[in-house]
Amino acid sequence: MIAEFKMNRRVNFAETDTAGVMHYSNYFRWMEEVEHAWFRSIGMSVVQPHALGTVSWPRITVSCEYFAPVRFEDVVEMHFELLTLSDKSMTYEVTFHKDGNKTARGRTKAVCCRTFDGGRFESIAIPPDIRAKMEKGAA
Repeated sequence: MIAEFKMNRRVNFAETDTAGVMHYSNYFRWMEEVEHAWFRSIGMSVVQPHALGTVSWPRITVSCEYFAPVRFEDVVEMHFELLTLSDKSMTYEVTFHKDGNKTARGRTKAVCCRTFDGGRFESIAIPPDIRAKMEKGAA
């Protein structure tokens, strides 16, 4: 593990299905939410102005395993762990806990990209200054 970050989130009614259980798609939204919070905690953004242009992180692989349901009004702790940094990509894992019990685990691999006007982007090596902040972890 290179870096870690934790945050809590309460399940909103709109995030649940008709059985009152958080809909599976929201785990992916929450994984992105904790990733963005981690980037902010190290003084960056998931869409970062840089000397090379605007740098962002499109996903190339995402997965999630579910172990127990969470429901409306439950408070869930999300534990973000940056697992790997390659030349051009990062892989992170988010574990979800309710009352100390693991309820889900998700994983994302994202590639460092430079974006251009019109929506075009290209993968680039992670710039050294960005990599240094990521390796330092939460400030």
